Amino acid sequence: MKLSQFKFDLPESLIAHNPSEQRDEARLMVLDRKTGAIEHKIFKDVLGYFGDKDVMILNNTKVFPARLYGNKEKTGATIEVFLLRELNRDLRLWDVLVDPARKIRVGNKLYFGDDDLLVAEVVDNTTSRGRTIRFLFDGTDDEFRRNIEILGETPLPKYIKRKATAEDKERYQTIFAKKEGAVAAPTAGLHFSRELMKRLELKGVDFAEVTLHVGLGTFRAVEVEDLTKHKMDSEQFIIEQKAVNLVNKATENKQKVCAVGTTSMRAIESAVSAGRELKAANDWTSKFIFPPYEFSIANSMITNFHTPESTLLMMVAAFGGYDHVMKAYEVAVKENYRFYSYGDAMLII
Repeated sequence: MKLSQFKFDLPESLIAHNPSEQRDEARLMVLDRKTGAIEHKIFKDVLGYFGDKDVMILNNTKVFPARLYGNKEKTGATIEVFLLRELNRDLRLWDVLVDPARKIRVGNKLYFGDDDLLVAEVVDNTTSRGRTIRFLFDGTDDEFRRNIEILGETPLPKYIKRKATAEDKERYQTIFAKKEGAVAAPTAGLHFSRELMKRLELKGVDFAEVTLHVGLGTFRAVEVEDLTKHKMDSEQFIIEQKAVNLVNKATENKQKVCAVGTTSMRAIESAVSAGRELKAANDWTSKFIFPPYEFSIANSMITNFHTPESTLLMMVAAFGGYDHVMKAYEVAVKENYRFYSYGDAMLII
C-alpha cells in the first residue's frame, strides 16, 4: 500500500489537548470488522463486549519524566533535553534529543536545576538532533532517578501546545503502569479506570500484562510513498510466561483476546511461535504492520484515533480492514470524535 492512501482531513480542533474528565467516560466507537457496522458508545461500555475467560492484553510500561530543561555552560542558553533511552546505567549514558541542536556540540556541559542538581556532558553526535550524554553524578542510582523525577517534565507530545501540569503526571500514565522505560504513554490504556477494571474482573475477564517501552519512533513520520521502504525504530519488549499461558489458553478455548493499544499488538505480533501461538520473549522489535497483514493472536483491539499517514493508523487499518477503518475515520471526523493521545477510543471486534 501507499502512504497517500492514509491521508484524510483532520481539523486541528479535533486534536485533544486535555484528557476527558473521567478516564472511562471518553467516547467509544465500536467497529465490526466483518460488516463495517459502527456503534457510538462511552468507553465504560466495553463491559458489554467482554465476559468470562476473555483476555485483555495490557502494556504495563511506565512513562518517566523524560523532558528536561538545562542551561549550556558559559552562554547560559536554555536547552531542551529529551531523554530517549538509557544506554548504560553504571556510566549514566543516555541517548537524547536536544533543541536547539545547532548549539550543542561534543564536549559541551549542560546544567540542570537552580542549584545544578544534575550536570551532563555531551559525548557524541548521533543524528542531527540526537546526542549521547553522560550525567556526571556520584550518588546512588536511586538518588539519580529521584533527581530526574524532580527536574523532568511529563513528556506530552509536541502537538499539545501547553506546559505539562501536575494533572498530566497522573493522567498521562495508565493505572496499571509498572515498568519504567517509556517516553510516551500507551494511550489506549489511559481510558481504564480502577472501577472499570474491577467490574471487568467481576465479569471474569483476565488481564495479561506485557511490556513494550514506547519510544518516539512510534510517532516518526513516514517519508516514503512505498510503505515497504519505511523503517521503524526498535523498541524493547518483554512478554512473560504468565501472560503467554493466559493468552494461549483463551485462544485455544476460542475466547476473545483483545490487544489494548497498538503497542500491545506490536509486542504480541513480535513473539509468535511457528505454531501461531504467543511465546515468552525479552527482545527488541522494529516490526511495522500495515495492510495486508495476517494477525496471529488478538481477535479484537482497543485503540485511540490516530493522525493521518501515521504508522499507528496503518496498523489499525490492517486489523480492522482498510475500507472499514478509513470509513470509520470519516465518521469520527463528522461526529467530532477527539483524536490522538488524550482523545477518544475505538473498539474493533
